[in-house]
Amino acid sequence: MALTRRALLEQVGAVGGAGAMYLTMEALGLAIPTPAGAENFKVPPGSGKGRSVVILGAGIAGLVSAYELQKAGYRVTVLEARDRIGGRAWTLRGGDRIVQTGRPDQVASFSPGLYFNCGPARIPSTHRAILGYARRFGVQLETFVNVNRNAGWDFGGRVQPERRMVNDMRGSLSELLAKAIDRHALDQDIPKEELEHVREFLGFYGQLNDKGVYTPGGSSGYSVEGGGYNQAPVALPPQSFHELMPSRAIALPYAFEHIWDMQSTMLQPVGGMDRIAHAIYDQVKPTVRLKTVISGIRRTGNRVRIEHGPGKQITEADFCICTIPLPVLARIPSDFSPAKKDAISTAAAYLHSVKVGFEAPRFWEADDNIFGGLAWTEKLNENVIYPSDRYGSARGVLVAAYAAGWTNQDNPDRFAGLSHEERFNICRQSIEALHPGRSKLMSKPVTVAWGLTPYSEGVGALWPDFDPRPGGGGPGRGPKYAELLEPEGPIVFAGEHLSYQPTWQEGAALSAHDAMKLLMAMAADQPAAVKAQGG
Repeated sequence: MALTRRALLEQVGAVGGAGAMYLTMEALGLAIPTPAGAENFKVPPGSGKGRSVVILGAGIAGLVSAYELQKAGYRVTVLEARDRIGGRAWTLRGGDRIVQTGRPDQVASFSPGLYFNCGPARIPSTHRAILGYARRFGVQLETFVNVNRNAGWDFGGRVQPERRMVNDMRGSLSELLAKAIDRHALDQDIPKEELEHVREFLGFYGQLNDKGVYTPGGSSGYSVEGGGYNQAPVALPPQSFHELMPSRAIALPYAFEHIWDMQSTMLQPVGGMDRIAHAIYDQVKPTVRLKTVISGIRRTGNRVRIEHGPGKQITEADFCICTIPLPVLARIPSDFSPAKKDAISTAAAYLHSVKVGFEAPRFWEADDNIFGGLAWTEKLNENVIYPSDRYGSARGVLVAAYAAGWTNQDNPDRFAGLSHEERFNICRQSIEALHPGRSKLMSKPVTVAWGLTPYSEGVGALWPDFDPRPGGGGPGRGPKYAELLEPEGPIVFAGEHLSYQPTWQEGAALSAHDAMKLLMAMAADQPAAVKAQGG
């Protein structure tokens, strides 16, 4: 009996896993090699041949899959439990309802034109796939200011401008290194001529005087700013290490802008982060069924049967792409293997970030010349994000909390455990410390705790190699992650949790691309489908 292409791929996959199968697909001309730019991904036109695919979830991974597969000739159905698309790419506007498990519902009352990105806040310029979809569908982008030296840091009972903290730390560390060189402590480690170059560089880089002492020249700020005529500037004096490191929680703010996916330039869609999701949705809207809760994921022969909605309605298809977050998927009855069920239930914890938004007149711009950027605090709210849109307008939405474990890994769950009003009060206290007398101007608060958000239950997977907190990271993801990458019969899996860009829209899009490669491999030798989908 001749060995079919599909049988060959199955044998290669059984021995070498998904990676080996991809390479074999490429050799057989069945897959497009990963392009230099992920924005160039496409499923070969006409390759669907009428086969049917049911996609579970209308977040970024589900919408990207629906768009690419429909364009290639697959018959697509997307089932979404919520009454909206976008998943965690969620933007709140006036009139929107916020449902939280175990908490009273909220209704946003922001003024027309204002919005609150309660999910993703920014898009790195390195995220080629999601930016490629924005470009393809004409979603206008603007700069998101991720770092602002005017913004404040509130640690150890003191508020200091980021400018002073960052530059004084650079000067202090440069002084320490210069002293080590001058005392010949590094002579055994670095050649003499290199040490001379380093010592010379430190004088400029760290603002050191001729004796190697940090002497601020103004980059950390002024006690008297330069003015007209005889008003000469007076630089602020240097701070001690105790003042620069008042608590361990301050470590992340120092390192934040150097994290790979937090480096400038950052971007955001004009009008709200959900604009990209809606632009993709516009291409596939007839295929998407909202308010459709999945109650069972079953196999029927070599096809898939999805039970959903009241009365256990059925949708059958040749293939399925499942993008449901792991905590939610673990509770859905399925025909998955024991190994798959175990991986779904135990492979990864989820990050339970909490956000709070207030509407206010733009006092941060008028009083402090803060246009975009982040403030940092050791309070439970952790992070304040100033709006990077509509500068100079009358009002804006201030993100007064982004508790994600940035400065303390216990913060998100502690903050989420509070009532809405308790969270609001902590945010008001934080804004009062950063902007004395201005917290009373904040109104119309709303809060989203992602661990309490139905059908999400977290912003993303915390794999061992991904931890935004100081000291985070680990050796790798292990066999349970590998198990989740493998198909379950005609079912493949996608979502930010199955990427090395977790919690980002980019990770969701890239995982969808890889899931579609697997699906193409399985479809390679399957006859074109003629049976209509059930409904």
